[in-house]
Amino acid sequence: MHRPSKRTRLVHTLTFLGVMNAFPATAQTLQEVVVSASRSEQRSFDAPASVQSVARETIQSSGPQINLSESLNRVPGLTILDRQNYAQDLQVSIRGFGARSAFGIRGIRLLIDGIPATTPDGQGQGSSISLTSTDHIEVLRGPLALLYGNSSGGVIQAFSKAAPKEAELGYQYFVGSYGLHRADYQFGDTLGKVAVLADYSTMTIDGYRANSATERKQFNGKIGFDASEQLHVNLVFNQFDMPSARDPLGLTRKQLQDDPSQAGTGAQTFFVRKTVLQNQLGSSATYAIDSDRSFTGRAYYGTRDNLQYQAGTPGPNAGGAWTGLNRAYYGVGLQYNERAVWSDVPVNWAAGYEFDRSREFRQSGAAALGQKATTTRSEDNQAENSDLFVQGNALVSDRVSLTTGLRYSSVRFSSDDYYLADNNNGSGNVSFQATNPVLGFTFHASDDLNLYANYGKGFETPTLAEMAYKNDPTSTTKVIGQFNPSLNASSSQHYELGSKWVPNARSRIDFAIYQIDTTDEIVTSRSVSGQTAFKNAPGTSRTGWELSGSTQLSPHVAFNASASMIDARYSQAFTSGTTPVASGNKLPGIPQSFLFSELAWTSAPAGSKPQGMRLGLEMVQAGRIFANDTNTESADGHTVFNLSASQRWAVGKGGLNAYARLNNVSDERYVGSVIVNQAASQFYEPGLLQNWTLGLSLNLPL
Repeated sequence: MHRPSKRTRLVHTLTFLGVMNAFPATAQTLQEVVVSASRSEQRSFDAPASVQSVARETIQSSGPQINLSESLNRVPGLTILDRQNYAQDLQVSIRGFGARSAFGIRGIRLLIDGIPATTPDGQGQGSSISLTSTDHIEVLRGPLALLYGNSSGGVIQAFSKAAPKEAELGYQYFVGSYGLHRADYQFGDTLGKVAVLADYSTMTIDGYRANSATERKQFNGKIGFDASEQLHVNLVFNQFDMPSARDPLGLTRKQLQDDPSQAGTGAQTFFVRKTVLQNQLGSSATYAIDSDRSFTGRAYYGTRDNLQYQAGTPGPNAGGAWTGLNRAYYGVGLQYNERAVWSDVPVNWAAGYEFDRSREFRQSGAAALGQKATTTRSEDNQAENSDLFVQGNALVSDRVSLTTGLRYSSVRFSSDDYYLADNNNGSGNVSFQATNPVLGFTFHASDDLNLYANYGKGFETPTLAEMAYKNDPTSTTKVIGQFNPSLNASSSQHYELGSKWVPNARSRIDFAIYQIDTTDEIVTSRSVSGQTAFKNAPGTSRTGWELSGSTQLSPHVAFNASASMIDARYSQAFTSGTTPVASGNKLPGIPQSFLFSELAWTSAPAGSKPQGMRLGLEMVQAGRIFANDTNTESADGHTVFNLSASQRWAVGKGGLNAYARLNNVSDERYVGSVIVNQAASQFYEPGLLQNWTLGLSLNLPL
């Protein structure tokens, strides 16, 4: 496996900067609008924060629209490790937050059409986002993300496509390596004042590794209407149905070297797998008092049923395990926005209140041959938050803007243990409160250059999943299923400096450096067969930089790139179980560097209708990633090249698109992700070898 040197990465970065500034062009491209940084619409160039938006065209051309990793790998500071394990979802981290997650997304807030897809404790699932019906995705990093509450290492917001003005049918179909089949059916129309969009997609795949076959079905529906001239209402319903996702587990280093396509120890013996069914109904409404003042409210309710079968210990007394979670969750929120002038100072501010609650019924027990055998755990786990926030931007002079905000959060957890036959009562409760300020300044040096500096204080509570297990005091390799309220919430100080520069009319470069110091960081203590116990580390530090840019080299050729580096380490020594962890050790699960670049050619000149052919060459480079706190296990970095091609034809008022991708052209063998601190040393999840995808999409107005 090839690991690029620091000198090689520096050469790539300097070359990237030269390309950005080398070519003149003819038109301004700064109209990208984002809402996540200031909670109201503004150009991303003016947003006083590190924020990027990924457009529909990029989402659709980056793959079959199954995983966020297809299109979001171009956002600096955001790392998505595609583990090719649909039973555990993607590993997503922003500036290192969320990297320790054994499954799903934590430490990052997910919102879909303004409605939270993250529960009060900070857990979310990337699969909740229906990419086939997504118009664009915003990614916010840095201190301003802390104003979104608990576990806001960053914010990912997805926005559904707007319904067409006339009735329209859409169809997509993709096939690919390892038995991939992906279909999508879409209908949209505007009937008077009512806009309707409905999207249904399916996916099946056999998988690269043994015991990794998956079947998924997803529906996303949105209805928008004007109840009056001042009131606009959106209704959203989505369902995620995964009747089967087999789990290949991680591999030891020897297993990885012998055959990366094999399943981990016990995966097939115990028929390790997961089933998920999630339904969510939500509504948001905006009432415009006038052109400068408005109220936005939201309410939602959802359920999620999760059943997982886990591996056990092979041998004559072999036995697996199962865990079932039945969750109901709901929430409400109200936000007020105003543009005003205070003492001749233009001000844009927002204030609001958010309440969210989830309650999950947790059961578990032993399994035999992949079926429930006993029930040895039965409890109610509850989490809720009650938050107040205020945030504002003020143009204090012709050249200087002030950004400030404050959020008060109260988060409460409780567990009621109904299984007492083992004489071990796991009931308990714990609550956390925090007041988090954010302060920043932007210097508008010129129409083409903004410089900004931000500070913020954040906190991150443990999740219900992280409080679900403890280390077994009678063993150095086992965990026990019992609610653990002894974990503390972590507290962090965030510092950020950034710039946004338009060197010429068709180019833009964003750059940011940051420092994050955290106390009581929640870290993995022990992970055994899908069951993970956590503890607090006394101190960690993260220092890094992020760079992104794009340029139109000619009317037909465009170049886009992003790069990031992070030095994430333990700033104080501690003991994990019986293992000492030295100060200065790197935090596991975080690639030390990441580089994405794409050179694209289109037959139609930039700015014209998106017809004709497009060819693209991508390079994705990831640095070394440690697998455990002691840094004795790690995966080398890797470089992967991808080729893409698409062709669009006009069909009446509609269009027909053909897509083709060849990923990992050089067939490099590499580790895609790691399972942090896995007790049996099954750390490694291999990335895909050379693989291909072919697809067609058709849109026809009726």
